[in-house]
Amino acid sequence: MFVAKVLSGMRPTGRLHLGHHHGVLANWVRLQHDYPCLFFVADWHALTTAYDEPGTIEQNARDMVIDWLAAGVDPERATLFVQSRVPEHAELHLLLSMMTPLSWLERVPTYKDQQEKLLHKDLTTYGFLGYPLLQAADILIYRADRVPVGEDQVPHLEFAREIARRFNFLYGQTGRRRPDGEPELKTILVEPAALLTAAAKMPGLDGQKMSKSYGNTIALREDEASVRKKIRTMQTDPQRVRRTDPGDPDLCPVWQFHQIYASEEVKAWVQQGCRSAGIGCVECKQPVIEGVLREQAPMHERARRYEEEPRLVQDIIAAGCARARQLAQETMRDVRAALGLGRS
Repeated sequence: MFVAKVLSGMRPTGRLHLGHHHGVLANWVRLQHDYPCLFFVADWHALTTAYDEPGTIEQNARDMVIDWLAAGVDPERATLFVQSRVPEHAELHLLLSMMTPLSWLERVPTYKDQQEKLLHKDLTTYGFLGYPLLQAADILIYRADRVPVGEDQVPHLEFAREIARRFNFLYGQTGRRRPDGEPELKTILVEPAALLTAAAKMPGLDGQKMSKSYGNTIALREDEASVRKKIRTMQTDPQRVRRTDPGDPDLCPVWQFHQIYASEEVKAWVQQGCRSAGIGCVECKQPVIEGVLREQAPMHERARRYEEEPRLVQDIIAAGCARARQLAQETMRDVRAALGLGRS
């Protein structure tokens, strides 16, 4: 009998920003109260595009896990672990590669898309071609039947579902027939379902999506002085040159922050004050500054103990890896037996 589980992971690219919080972490915090959750550091996945920068992965992973904890992910409710410390991921990936058609990998939408975007990288590697299969192994090895994804990630999840179906068809046949005449199959690998999450609405300081590549981020644990400076110097409605010029909030990146951090009363004050030139841009930004700092305050508080006692993070990850590996080993026993690779 399989217990419903949620699995999700992040590549360790360093400290996280508010876009990560609103796009992923806030959802993780909600899910951990409803399901057994496994959240992992996808350090092998980091190597698919950053294979020439291995020295940054360990520190990036540690910073990222502290950000998870700061955001409210609870190691008593969720299992936090590092992908490379559960070697069964690699074994399942290898075994699945024996039965995965090459054409399935080549048709994954992000394969050519990422090659076109990352022209400075040589991505003609098996690791990059095969990363959707490693991603499938990450999910299938825990028999996770719920995976939080955005619309753009659904093709990756469907790929994992296809792999599970193919494996079960090839190796799970019982020799009996169902009433419809189809072969009866054992469920060795569970097909995961998507927990669709809304697209992140967190804007960057320039109005574009918040992203490190755009240089428009506010870090999850950024210090107060830096937050104040960044927001105070944000660009505003370009048509509002002088304090006495009326503006249009819909053309101003600061208004996008108000949509997240301001009350209805403050939003009405901004709309009326900006359009009538009754308030200046400096005044308009102040509630945003206060809202961001208010959101970050408990994150700083939670993170402090982990920054002061690094051993706590190590212990959380060690315990999580042990729990994750036990689950992975249970799956691999069934996978090996199905393939005739049972170990005496």
